[in-house]
Amino acid sequence: MITYSFPGKVVLVTGSSRGMGAEIVRSFAKAGAECFVQFFPDAEGVNKREAEAVAAECGKAHVVGGDVRDFASVEAMFAEIKAKAGRLDILVNNAGVLRDRTIRKMSMDEWNAVLQTNLNGVFHCSKCGAEMLADGGRIINVASIAGIVGFPGQANYAAAKAGVLGMTRVLAKELARRQITVNAVAPGVVQTPMLGDIKPEVMAEYEKQIPIGRVGRPADIANAVLFLASEESGYITGQTLPITGGWH
Repeated sequence: MITYSFPGKVVLVTGSSRGMGAEIVRSFAKAGAECFVQFFPDAEGVNKREAEAVAAECGKAHVVGGDVRDFASVEAMFAEIKAKAGRLDILVNNAGVLRDRTIRKMSMDEWNAVLQTNLNGVFHCSKCGAEMLADGGRIINVASIAGIVGFPGQANYAAAKAGVLGMTRVLAKELARRQITVNAVAPGVVQTPMLGDIKPEVMAEYEKQIPIGRVGRPADIANAVLFLASEESGYITGQTLPITGGWH
């Protein structure tokens, strides 16, 4: 089993109060990193409580709130990270939402909600992160196979994720002189809360199409993210790694 070590490294994972983001944070924490668990401040405080629970599991971890759609909020979030940790070594842009609907039925609110979080949010965090990251740092963007293949009902989601892949390639070239690598992972179907309550028969159909014979687990994505954040991946940048069990 490959184990990675990140002692002395400071990591921010956006959208990490639950699901895939939470698993990525846990994996970095197990590898010795100082982690920031980021959440969107909802009125009921549910996200904050979930983020605090994740941070409690991780030992040396902090909770930071912010709305990735809003640049001023992101600036404040990064200022808080700098005040608490003094640096940032690894940024994982994971925050995302789904608002699936065919283009005929999709409202402008549904279009904008996904683009603002899934694309603008990555830009906002990458812009602030590029200024704060130490030389030799890492940016890993959590995109989706939808940004490569495209699925009916996901015009907003596919457009946003395709934009993230393009942004990944550009940032990789812009930040290379500082030895900062920028890569993306493109998960297929992964069992997370975002996937919703899929009926067993629908899940069985998904699994039939996947050569490995199962949908992805959050740990499958976390393992790839840790590799792309490691010293061993220092000559890999501007790339997209599909994680689909052989489906793509």
